[in-house]
Amino acid sequence: MYRALTWWLASREADTEDRTLVASLAVIPRIEVSGDPEAPWTRVNGRDVSAEIRGQEVSARVSAVASVPEVRAHLIAMQQAIIAAAEPGIVAEGRDIGTVVAPAAAVKVFLTAASGARAARRAGEQGTSVADTEAAQDRRDRLDAAQSAMAYDAVLLDSTDMTLPEVIEAITGLARERAGDSSALACTGRKCHD
Repeated sequence: MYRALTWWLASREADTEDRTLVASLAVIPRIEVSGDPEAPWTRVNGRDVSAEIRGQEVSARVSAVASVPEVRAHLIAMQQAIIAAAEPGIVAEGRDIGTVVAPAAAVKVFLTAASGARAARRAGEQGTSVADTEAAQDRRDRLDAAQSAMAYDAVLLDSTDMTLPEVIEAITGLARERAGDSSALACTGRKCHD
């Protein structure tokens, strides 16, 4: 959602470093996200921007947008509404899902990986160099550190040497252990979808 807002601002050539401007514009676009893991999408005013929000321009600007308190308040409220409406539950991912957005989630996973492993995965997705990707990623991690704390009751999962199917199995196994609780399953950490 932060990336979608950042994309929208950039597409209007708004100065994403101008916190007052960003705060005033944050409520304008209609941001929607799919709740279907088989058909994920992100839309802004009805336009699918799923690919665009993963681009380098958005990645370079999203931390500035996400640090604006009014943006955080607006998008957190939207995320909490989505989680509350999800039946029988939802898997939510983001840097502060387990600590801020859904602190009462029954299962919280703080998914991490070594910087090089994360950069190699992202570079493979984007067709960029691993070195450039890692430098940009490390910058974002520093800027987003305040939103990246591990919840006290989260399970730490280091995916550095794991395949995607192994990560999925580890998380779903943890969820199965706690089955029966309809609370949200929260995945937090440094880009837990990486």
